[in-house]
Amino acid sequence: MLAKFDAENFLKDGKPNGGVVTGKGLEISWQKGPLGRGTERKEPNGAFVETVIAAALQRIEFYQASGFACSENASAIQNLKSALAVLDFRTQQREGAGVEGTHGRRP
Repeated sequence: MLAKFDAENFLKDGKPNGGVVTGKGLEISWQKGPLGRGTERKEPNGAFVETVIAAALQRIEFYQASGFACSENASAIQNLKSALAVLDFRTQQREGAGVEGTHGRRP
């Protein structure tokens, strides 16, 4: 059963600019604004989607290593790993295009 949660996503000049998700036992403040590049790079001020996916992945792997192992957990683990791989590929492509850490788009 999916627990109820509230989500609010913010835009600034039409670009993602943070947001929040709250629910029972859950509070996420998303990264607000780009981190920048090179010497202008800033420390993160919020969570990244990849980190939240990785946190969910470790929890399901914990279940899988316990007495609750099942094929559905195995499938969820594979799908979460696939999501992380795709998002990492996107980051690599953005880095190669020189736009990672900015609101710039890949050519």
